[in-house]
Amino acid sequence: MLVVDDEPDLRTLYELTLLREGYRVEAAGSVSEAWQHLDAGRFDAVITDMRLPDGLGMQILQRIQQDQRSERCVVMTAYGSAENAVEALKAGAFDYLTKPVDLKQFRSVVASAVHAPPQTAAPTKPPRPAGTAEPVEETGRATPAIGATGAAALERLVGESEPMRLVKARIAKVARGMAPVLVRGESGTGKELVARAVHACSQRSDGPFVAVNCGAIPENLLEAEFFGARKGSYTGSAHDRDGYFQAARGGTLFLDEIGDLPLPMQSKLLRAIQERSVRPIGSTQEDAVDVRIVSATHKDLHAEVQAGRFRQDLFYRLNVIEIAVPALRDRREDLPALCHALLGRIARDAGMPAPTLSAEVLQQLGEHPLHGNVRELENLLHRAVALSEGDVLHVDLMGTTSAPVPLEPVAPVPPAPAVTPAAPARAPAMVPPDLQSYLDEQERQILVRALQETGFNRTAAAARLGLSLRQIRYRIARLGITTPNGDDANGPGGDE
Repeated sequence: MLVVDDEPDLRTLYELTLLREGYRVEAAGSVSEAWQHLDAGRFDAVITDMRLPDGLGMQILQRIQQDQRSERCVVMTAYGSAENAVEALKAGAFDYLTKPVDLKQFRSVVASAVHAPPQTAAPTKPPRPAGTAEPVEETGRATPAIGATGAAALERLVGESEPMRLVKARIAKVARGMAPVLVRGESGTGKELVARAVHACSQRSDGPFVAVNCGAIPENLLEAEFFGARKGSYTGSAHDRDGYFQAARGGTLFLDEIGDLPLPMQSKLLRAIQERSVRPIGSTQEDAVDVRIVSATHKDLHAEVQAGRFRQDLFYRLNVIEIAVPALRDRREDLPALCHALLGRIARDAGMPAPTLSAEVLQQLGEHPLHGNVRELENLLHRAVALSEGDVLHVDLMGTTSAPVPLEPVAPVPPAPAVTPAAPARAPAMVPPDLQSYLDEQERQILVRALQETGFNRTAAAARLGLSLRQIRYRIARLGITTPNGDDANGPGGDE
């Protein structure tokens, strides 16, 4: 270990802590001394303060990156200097610690850095067609080797198009650190598969992967679900319960649809991420949590920040590393492989042989807009398998559309004509006998149309109608609307 800090007392404290853990430690008090140690030998990890007498800890980090050395770098920053921490993570730091450093957290972060996979080996890649160039990593550094679990997770991201190759290469590259990752893409593109691949390719792959749909939790339960609660802290709380942060200890916490999180909860989440500790409801003590945050959204968070619906500081904390998942229309060359993979899974679930996919069907699907991305493709194939006869698959696209056609507004009920003494009194034909039933029916028709046009994707339908996910779920339940996959929000055609 190489410890770099200009305060002798703190440097001695870090040295003693690491010596008790069985590490061999060398210490430096400045950037120049650190460079002398790095020139003289190799280390498993470098722990450096951000501010040093003759420079910044970032200079040490940048030199390690430029020389393509294998050391993982942990940066220590002053309390509240979130910008420095984000800058260090973007520059390639394995992790960061906030001063004053909690020694338990210090030992945990160092252990994670030491046991992280080496950064010098390149993963095995499938052969490329002759005459095509191998993509180059952004920093010129070798991509870290990944294990069998990570390789299997990357294989589940079906496709060998250039956009998907770039996504897989970025996953393998960013998985090695602890920097928060924001997965951005349209609904139905497979953002959760990307998040699972980041987890599987990391040194945390043996730990839990906890996925949370932020838009599906009632607002009054958010704090208890995220941070846990103590016995008796609220009515019906009969025992202590852990939250998502505690459940994900040592692993990855995936916050899906982070853009749907209410503002009051955003500030609490920001503090939990910064301090790496949470306070369960009803407790006076904070629990230290060791999790990596991966979040996803189909919204434009830049616009949400500008509109005041998303905290800017939380956005910058979550968006240290961004992975953009391409829409299916931008990688149509992957359609054959996607169709074969989806048909194989559908056939296995149904206990039947996989039907034959003809070139004509592939051409039909290639010409279809597929605005619902992979989820809409899966929906079409499910319907085709259910309706086809024999071994050959036939896709009926008549009556289906995925283009976001604006919904026609319901014509308002015309007012009743005025009754004059000369005219005989009679009830207007357009006045419904039961106003509430009439309005419910109009609302039901609009919701059903929006769901059909978005491939029964409730998130996309809600966005089309200007509703939140929670509001459209409530209306679907109240009006008794049935969907092909039922009301399970985790189904393939449900919420993302």
